[in-house]
Amino acid sequence: MRDLLELAARAKKFSEDAHRIFSVHETSLSRLISLEKSYKSLEALGAAQDELFIEALKCIESKLYRPAHVMAWAAFMDFMEEQLAADNFAKLRKIRPKWNFKSLDDLREVTPEAQLIDAYREIGFCTKNEAKALHGLLNKRNECAHPSHFRPDLNEALGYVSELLKRLKTLRSRRI
Repeated sequence: MRDLLELAARAKKFSEDAHRIFSVHETSLSRLISLEKSYKSLEALGAAQDELFIEALKCIESKLYRPAHVMAWAAFMDFMEEQLAADNFAKLRKIRPKWNFKSLDDLREVTPEAQLIDAYREIGFCTKNEAKALHGLLNKRNECAHPSHFRPDLNEALGYVSELLKRLKTLRSRRI
């Protein structure tokens, strides 16, 4: 039994060492390990956000880089929309009184994401520069979600998901 436990421990160490060594190579799927560590460090994601980020990671593992962008953006938008809904849309209705929606699902259906980012900034959830960056990330998502010549690779997909996770963590830490 002791030999079996020792063998399992050595195999685990070998796997960790191999991933560490291969993770420096640009096209190695071992680079996913660093993203998974970043992902695990986040706390208190909503259930839908957690599921969507997991799907983005699975897309990357399957070399589906465009869908990974789309799933990661969907997770980020879910977070942002939940923040807008946290006070039953009171702040949002104050700055956008003409927007006609009854629920979060309704808001998602009728309001373009770019307008939600602008409202998010106007409420004070993010700065002007952060809103510009979010618009850029939305544009990249749109390139992946709609016919285009943009073909992200492993590095771009990992970077995109990582950036959204970092921005989510930063925005989540703020209290408005």
